[in-house]
Amino acid sequence: MAHHNRLRSVWNRVDSGGALRAKGGLHRAPPAWQEWLSDTGSLTKKIELAFNQRLEVIVLADELQNVLPEESYLFNKSLQRCRVREVLLCIQGVPVVVARSVIPTTSSSGHNRLILKLGNKPLGAVLFASTYGLKSKTVRDIARLNRRQAIWRACQKKYPDLPPQLWARRTIYFLNGHPLLVSELFLPGLLLIPPPTANLL
Repeated sequence: MAHHNRLRSVWNRVDSGGALRAKGGLHRAPPAWQEWLSDTGSLTKKIELAFNQRLEVIVLADELQNVLPEESYLFNKSLQRCRVREVLLCIQGVPVVVARSVIPTTSSSGHNRLILKLGNKPLGAVLFASTYGLKSKTVRDIARLNRRQAIWRACQKKYPDLPPQLWARRTIYFLNGHPLLVSELFLPGLLLIPPPTANLL
């Protein structure tokens, strides 16, 4: 139970309309960030439209790794090692997002095995492709991360220039009925353009 409470003290649930449920001031993102954090569409497409540029994907890691306890917890089952894909999303060489995807073995088998051969394609382009079996998002949390959080330290190992504090969101998607966890850490470069329009309730 203590573990559960610790997770909730960092991550705050976003409801189906995109509004933050948390009432504490610490986790209320500034408007410029909140619109990115709460949007329910494809982040890949939104970034490309905002910058009017193609998104570049730099693969930092795509391998079997130990899963963080807070990630395993979200799957409601014990996960130890599974496929973890970490990428840096850039616009014209400027990093804008560090994304970490946790893909359980059962989620990358069968038809998904071919779909998830990503190379340097962004995972979002696959998840939101109309031809695939993406279903509703069952978990969407946001947090203000710093060095105290395990996921910050894990991403900083792959991207040493990670800011000491930043806003992030994490979402569980279902691809053909199988769960994937995508965590997106937003970098200062994302605010070099006006924030996207979002319908926040």
